[in-house]
Amino acid sequence: MDYLNEIQRSLRVGGQGRRRLSRSELREARWGYGFIGLWLVGFVAFYFLPMVASLVFSFLDFDLLNPGEATFVGFKHWQRLLFEDPRVWQSLRVTFIFAAISLPIGMVSALFLAILLNSANLLGRNLFRTLFYAPTMVPVVAGVLIWAGVLNPTTGWINMLIQAVTGFDAVGPNGIRWLDDARIIYLAYTMIGFWGVGNAILYNLAALQGVPTELYEAATIDGASWWRRLVSITLPMISPVIFYNLILSVIGLMQYFQIPYVLNGGSGYPDGTTYFYLIHFYRQTFQFLNMGYGSAIAWLLFLIALAITGTIFATARHWVYYAGEKR
Repeated sequence: MDYLNEIQRSLRVGGQGRRRLSRSELREARWGYGFIGLWLVGFVAFYFLPMVASLVFSFLDFDLLNPGEATFVGFKHWQRLLFEDPRVWQSLRVTFIFAAISLPIGMVSALFLAILLNSANLLGRNLFRTLFYAPTMVPVVAGVLIWAGVLNPTTGWINMLIQAVTGFDAVGPNGIRWLDDARIIYLAYTMIGFWGVGNAILYNLAALQGVPTELYEAATIDGASWWRRLVSITLPMISPVIFYNLILSVIGLMQYFQIPYVLNGGSGYPDGTTYFYLIHFYRQTFQFLNMGYGSAIAWLLFLIALAITGTIFATARHWVYYAGEKR
């Protein structure tokens, strides 16, 4: 019981003032700060200070070619951003529409494939796990170029497969133009994004393997169906990982840039449907060299992403289950 008395004494001391650390505790604390010291230096140098600098730039008329001639303009960039630049709201609309299509498809498919790859009845599980994860090792630019060939209306094997299976005239000039048709462009981009779903599958798979098997055994004895076990056991037990994947997916979709830039140079083709928000940021900052206005664009995206993730965190207590948590 000595350790209980020590804890109670520490709590009583904590209410009046901080307890002096012993020599061993001080040595342990120094080692801890020593291990995280380099990370703290990197965070301050490469994350915190650039963020502060970009916030300052958003109030300056700052040209990358003439940094010494920067002038303070107050909220001029923010006024232009919110009220005078229609491209901002167009790019935000494009980003949110694509996110609304891609996010549920990506989340559900990653979870479904993880459940499938976790099945004891699946032959060659390790092989399939490797095959689904392997594309994540391919550089993004190379993967996008590969998919540009796969989705080619004349030589792409997807159109050839559709024509062979359905008999529909999918190949040729009058075939399915995945990357040229504004009506299906988001579906094409979602298929390209599916190339990197291996990470989410891996996280879900690790969570599934951590669910206690005795829960499934008890549910099976009680006559629970596969769907009931999924809804009542699997999803609640892996909800923290689903929550983690959701946050990463939302942030990644808000920063969607590489695929549309590689495919069409950020022009927004076709019909402006691929003019994403980060494309607008890139053009203003690094093509037009307007660092001040570009910084304001970046900070608006940061505030929007912060609001969305904050909302998700606020609702998490209603659907995310943590073992041992008191509600």
